[in-house]
This record gives sequence, C-alpha cells and structure tokens, in this order.
Amino acid sequence: MDKTYQPHAIETSWYNTWESENYFAPQGAGDSYTIMIPPPNVTGSLHMGHGFNNAIMDALIRFRRMQGRNTLWQPGTDHAGIATQMLVERQLEATGQNRHDLGREKFLEKIWEWKDQSGGNISRQIRRLGSSVDWSRERFTMDDGLSESVKEAFVRLHEDGLIYRGKRLVNWDTKLHTAISDLEVENHDEKGFLWNLKYPLADGAKTAEGNDYLIVATTRPETMLGDAAVAVNPNDERYQALIGKFVELPLVGRRIPIIADDYCDPEFGTGCVKITPAHDFNDYEVGKRHNLPLLNIFDKNAAILPACQVFNLDGTLNDSVDGKIPAEYAGLDRFEARKQIVAAFDAAGLLVSVDDHGLKVPKGDRSGTVIEPWLTDQWYVSTKPLAEPAIAAVEDGRIQFVPKQYENMYFSWMRDIQDWCISRQLWWGHRIPAWYDESGKVYVGRDEAEVRAKHNLGPDVALQQDNDVLDTWFSSGLWTFSTLGWPQQTEFLKKFHSTDVLVTGFDIIFFWVARMIMLTMHLVKNEDGTPQVPFKTVYVHGLVRDGQGQKMSKSKGNVLDPLDIIDGIDLETLVQKRTSGLMQPKLAKKIEKQTRDEFADGIASYGTDALRFTFCSLASTGRDIKFDMGRVEGYRNFCNKIWNAARYVLDKGEDCGQNGEAVELSLADRWIISQLQRTEAEVTRQLDQFRFDLAAQALYEFIWNQYCDWYLELSKPVLWDENAPVERQRGTRRTLVRVLEVALRLAHPFMPFITEEIWQRLAPLAGIEGKTIMLQPWPVANEARIDEAAESDIEWLKTLMMGTRNIRAEMNIGPGKPLAVFVKNASAEDLRRLTENDALLKKLAKLESITVLAAGEEAPLSATALVGEMEVLVPMAGLIDKGAELARLDKEIARLQGEVQRVGGKLSNAAFVDKAPAEVIEKERAKLTEAEQALGKLAEQHARISSL
Repeated sequence: MDKTYQPHAIETSWYNTWESENYFAPQGAGDSYTIMIPPPNVTGSLHMGHGFNNAIMDALIRFRRMQGRNTLWQPGTDHAGIATQMLVERQLEATGQNRHDLGREKFLEKIWEWKDQSGGNISRQIRRLGSSVDWSRERFTMDDGLSESVKEAFVRLHEDGLIYRGKRLVNWDTKLHTAISDLEVENHDEKGFLWNLKYPLADGAKTAEGNDYLIVATTRPETMLGDAAVAVNPNDERYQALIGKFVELPLVGRRIPIIADDYCDPEFGTGCVKITPAHDFNDYEVGKRHNLPLLNIFDKNAAILPACQVFNLDGTLNDSVDGKIPAEYAGLDRFEARKQIVAAFDAAGLLVSVDDHGLKVPKGDRSGTVIEPWLTDQWYVSTKPLAEPAIAAVEDGRIQFVPKQYENMYFSWMRDIQDWCISRQLWWGHRIPAWYDESGKVYVGRDEAEVRAKHNLGPDVALQQDNDVLDTWFSSGLWTFSTLGWPQQTEFLKKFHSTDVLVTGFDIIFFWVARMIMLTMHLVKNEDGTPQVPFKTVYVHGLVRDGQGQKMSKSKGNVLDPLDIIDGIDLETLVQKRTSGLMQPKLAKKIEKQTRDEFADGIASYGTDALRFTFCSLASTGRDIKFDMGRVEGYRNFCNKIWNAARYVLDKGEDCGQNGEAVELSLADRWIISQLQRTEAEVTRQLDQFRFDLAAQALYEFIWNQYCDWYLELSKPVLWDENAPVERQRGTRRTLVRVLEVALRLAHPFMPFITEEIWQRLAPLAGIEGKTIMLQPWPVANEARIDEAAESDIEWLKTLMMGTRNIRAEMNIGPGKPLAVFVKNASAEDLRRLTENDALLKKLAKLESITVLAAGEEAPLSATALVGEMEVLVPMAGLIDKGAELARLDKEIARLQGEVQRVGGKLSNAAFVDKAPAEVIEKERAKLTEAEQALGKLAEQHARISSL
C-alpha cells in the first residue's frame, strides 16, 4: 500500500471494476429489497441535496446487499417539463429565435439533443458519488416504455371517472404561458396598497348613513372590470337593507347585485367586498354559491381546435367583457391597466384613499412572475377518491414515515386535498392522449386508432390531438412501477414491487410522495386484487444548509457542488462558479467577497468516502443538515487513520493462524473482539432504524478510539516481546487481521472505496475468498464472544494509563522518562490486575516500577490519579513542580464539584425522580457517590501538598 491515502488513485478504478463486473445488479438469494432513485431533473448538475440523498440510499443498498437481500437500486432522470423547456428556450433566445420559429417537432429535437448531453453529466456525477445503482435498468421519464405507462394510466383513470376536463380557475404563469399547480406557487410577503373605491348604489338606494354609494377595498383594482357582485356579511346590520339591491359598476356601467355571504369579514375595511369570480380563488367559490357569472377580463380562451390553445398568454386585458369593457383598456398589460383605472376613479371622484398594505404575492417558483388566477379549460384528476385509500395505507402501517411526525404533514394535506390540474400548455412532456372532433367533442384513448375503433369514427371524421402535455409530477407519480415494466406483468414488477424505501426531502411530500401513493394504489394490484403500495417506508430527511444554517441558493452565493468537495477546486474557479449568471453587479461582488473570505485557499480534495461519511454522520432524522467543511476534513483524517492502521496490520499480519495453528488470545485480544460484537450489533440496529448518524458515530468510535488508538498500542508489547509465546503472538496477529476485516465490512456502506482497496489486500491474510467486499456477508454479532471481564480489565488499564499520561502532560514530564509509581488503597481486584498486566503497564505507560503501599504506609509527596478507589501516586521529588500540581488538582477538584452539583441537582429534581426508570436513578446515585469520594481524596491530597 502507498504510504499515504490518495482517494483519486483508487475511486475511479474501483467504480469501473464494480460496474463492469455487474456487481450492482440484483443477485442476492434473500428477499427482494428495492429503492427507486428519486429522479433528478435532467436540467442540470447534482447539488448537495442529491449528494446527501445518494449517500443515504447507497448506504442502505450496500447494507442490505451484504445481508444477502436481492437488491435493486434503479436510477433514472426526470424530463422536468417546465424547467427543461425554459432552459432550451433561453438557449434559442441567445440566437435570436424562439420555439415558434422552429415549430413543435424541431423544438423537441433540440430538447432531446440537450437532454442527451445533460443526462450523461448527471450519470457521471452519480458514479463519482460511488452510488451502486443498476445502470442496466436506467430509466428516463420520456422513455418509450414509460411513455406507454403514462398513456395507460391516463386512459384507465379517465375510464374510471377520475380524470375529467373542466373550466376552472387555475394558476396561470404569464411568462411561461402555462397553468401550474398550487404547489408550484410561492407566496412572497411584499409591501403593497389597499385602494378604497366608491361603487354608486343603483335605483336611488341609500346606506344606513345616507350615502348613495358603498366603499369597497381591493388590492387589485384592475379586476373590477370583471366584478360580478358586491358582498356583505349577512349579519352586518349596516347593509341588511341593501341585500338584493344593485350597484352601478364604475367605468363599465354594468349593474351588479349586492349579495350576503359569510366570506365577508365585517371588521375588514367597510365590510363590503367586490366579488370577481373569474380572477380570484375565494371569489370563485362565492360565485359558485350565488350563481354569479364568470367574466374573464384577460386574454380570451380560444374557441377553436384544439380546445387547449389560447390567444395571447401574458396577462393583457381583452377587448370585451360582456361587450362593455371600455375600449381604452383593451390590450393593456394588467399593471398598466391598474394605473389607468385608478387614475380614472380618481378623476371621477370615486377614489377614497390609498393605504399601505402588506400583501402575499403569488409568484411562479420557476418564472418569478406574478401568478394570475385565470379561467380556462384544463384536465384534472379527481383526488378525493384516490386520497381515501392512500390515507388508510399510512394509518394502518402499510406505509410508515420515518420520522413519524411527517405523517401529520401528509394527513393534513391529504384530508383537505383539491383536484389536481394535470394539463400544461407546454411542448415538452407527455402529450395528453385525447383527440377532438370538429365540434369540440373529446375522445380519450391510447392512440388515435383506438379512439376511432372504440367510437366507430370513420376516416372522414377529422381528429386533432390535444396539444397540452401532462404535469411532470403525473409521470413521476408512476415512477416505482412504470420503471419495472407496468402495465405488463413483468418478472421485475412481480419481484421488486412494492419497493422498500423511498428516501426523499420533506419539501416534496405533497408534490411527489402523496401522488405516488394515490396513483400506485389505484393502478397496481396484488394477485388477490388488493392495492399495492409504492413503498413500505418513507425516510424523510431535511434540507442541506450551509455552515451558518442558511438555505443554499445561488443568490446567497453559498451553494456547494459535491464534486468540488470530492475533487477539490481552486479559489478563482470557485468564485467564477458562484458568480456566473448573476445579473446584479453588487450581488456578484458581495458573493465574490464572501467566497474569498470563506475559502481563501479554495477547497481541498477530500475524496468521496470522506464526503459520504460526513453526510451519514449528519443524518439525524427529520432535521435540516448544517453542512460543515470542518467535518469533511475530520473524516478525511478518519480515512487516513484507517489507511495507516491497515498498513500496520498488513505488516504484522503474517502467520496469524489461519491454517489451524494453535493460538492464544491476550486480554487485549479478548477485549477488542468483545467490543467488536457490540459495535456490530449497534451499527446494525441503527441502520435498521434509519439512524445513519448514530451508526456512523458507533463505527467511528470503534475504529478510531478502540481499535486504532488503543488496541494497536496494546498489541505492540505482545508482538515486540521476544519471550512471548508464539501462540500468543499468533493470536494477536490473527485478531489484528480479523477485527480490521470485519470493521471494513461494517464501514463499507458508508465508505465503499477505501474499504474495498484495503479489504482486497487484507482478505487473503484473513483466509477469506471473494472478488469484492460488497458481496461479503454483513457482520453479525456473536453474544458468546462478549467478554465483560476483559472489558472491565481493559477499562481499568486504560484509566490507569490515562491517569499517568495526564500527570506527565500537565507536569511537563517527558513521555520517554521512566516513572516510579506507588499505588494506595488497592483492592484484591486491583492487585490481580496489577500483577497480570505488570509488563504491559510498564511498557506502554513507561513505568520504571510499581510499588503497592500497605495499609497505613505513607507515600512520598506525589501527584495523584484515581482509578476507582485506588490512588496512583507519582512522587514529586525531582519531577514535579508543587505549584503546577496544585493547579492541576484545583482544576480536577473544580470539575468534580461541577459533577457533584449537576448530578445532585438532577436527583433533587422531583420531576426527574418521579419519571425516570429506577435503574437510571440508581446509576445517577452511583455517579454522585463516586464523584463525592474522589473529591474527598483529592481535597486531602491538595491539603497535604499545600502544607509542605
């Protein structure tokens, strides 16, 4: 092995080997275990969230693969309808073209060209992350097979009465020219205005105050052209006499009724509200209750084929609302119309006031433009019938959320679910399998031939397919089963569905998780006809944030690319990456400064294993991940530690008794073997419970602290002792090799590359045959090998050695200077341990002699360390500075006083004593007694030294 660990020297080579040998394909003999990769959008590169997500999924897959499960981790990418079309349209704009110049077919060819390039980049990144996905089954949501699945799902849902076409309000993106879902709308808090306008009463009516007008307040005065009523609360005494009467709509001259509805809040403004059913979601519901007309003031829906086409799309006023829209406003942009309408009210003396008002402004999450509620024909999924079984599947435990509290978020949304608008006015996506005849009648089928045959339509009947495409989330909602060949009952579908785990962020529980559950349970059935769930467990993780807890975003300049951490990046390139594409010079300068301050030397190359272990160590359930580059550096050091330990073991591991030769295990051997059993059990238990952080912590503690820091040191006196029995040396060599080999298998799911590289060299010494560590059995704890006596003896030994080392360090005594020590108050057990470990203690603690003091025998003035009740005394004469030793004792006494206060406070807390288990209380009492006794002994020592 090389003297230093160089991740790049091994990572690409090993990944190519694994892939070429087909190790990632299903091959275990046990039950199936399936994870479907949440398909990243084909629009760009993987970010830190993807890196974290992949590390978690790969840890699970490698863990279960080593347990013998028949694992399938299937990769793929999503076509990302709106995002991808936006990106390619921008590229066309740079050449002075738009998609309409090319036409639909040529434009789609451009997108496919771009997809091939971008999709390959994502696949390369997934490989660099070490993800052991089955590349032979890679899928794309626009693949031919998946497109067939989408058509089949649409047709079946339509036949079942769950997909329908209707005219309803949608969120219209005036920049992207398409409807978007509620979940793609972001509400921004902004400062705005509240316009108070006079609406004249008709037919000589008067208010209770004698006014011939009502005052309505609105944040969108331009929509008054489409007002259908003024509403008041039925219990508002001020207006009860006016209910059923009319107002004259200013600027238009149309009479509209005064209605009563509980929607109105008498305490808000004047208690009068203008109702515009075609341009506000709340008003739309009021309009349905009162049969009000839907008056669309914006771009008109086209009445020509196909029915989904629309004239204009950008939020300009049309030229007719019931034939009475003033001509001067026709064709104006909505915000320009607002200005002119407010000016007209002011000129007519109908503008009462303009007040500052905080608003929640709806904007498209991709376009950033203000969303317009707009009346249009769209395709919908009726979700309530689908939601009921999906809710029941979580309630009865067929699907479990980890952590469990995310079930509440799921239930909250599902129990108040609205019908899902699934049509989008885009060109890129799955085209809706519906055709229209010349009268506008719609027919749904898998293709035109099926439509004609099913409805007996001859060749003389002209049909045109709907131009709309499906919402991206519709096709990704079929992901778990469409990728396995549905609707055909393939062997893979039978074997690997339902899948076992979905690993995802909480932010797409609504977008994706809930929709997958609803669609899968309706479309995929078991042999007995009962619905299948898409997955058994949903592991929900938080967002990856920067070191200050801020969400990573390009505008904040704190985005990290996982490959930059793996491969390293120089400062100038990092600055360029973070500031490229920013249109605001001030923002670019700010981000450049932040980057230079934070990464003065760029980012070092840490390798994949260090990054993956960092992700796993931070994966505490349900919390956002505060990413810390210091952690990555620390785990790169962990890799170095493992590498150096392996070099020592490979050097000392020959003749380790693999051919049946007699061996004798030392105390240290029995101890580390016992600790290994506990670690095996703990890592397995935590992985079973999705506590990757605790599994990583247990592994780190064992490898770094127990094996490397202690066991390797404890092995040296045996191997260096020429007089040690050969059987004992052989036993220690065998233990060195076997324990490290098992530790590598435990670490493999987290750190695949370094563990494979070392295991290949170590396996022959351990007598193990096999081509790869990833197909080796997962370690299983053997309780019979847990040796509590050995553990107790070694802990005693470690405490004694640490005590003498601390005295050396604090008293500035050289590590190589032999010490003569005395022990006092030694029990029979202490004496046994001293006798049995005399040579080991003298070697490792650099002790010249160990003298046991008889009861009552005075020791010379000494520095003291405590091992239980036994005192370890290092004479001060010629070695120790009196003042320094008193300072050391002061520090230790203060620590013990704090411990006594802390534990004593706990035990005096009635709430703790009443609720805590008896064994916990007893443990705390033992802690208090031990601390009080130690405090007394150190106080005596302090007094004795002070008196000299």
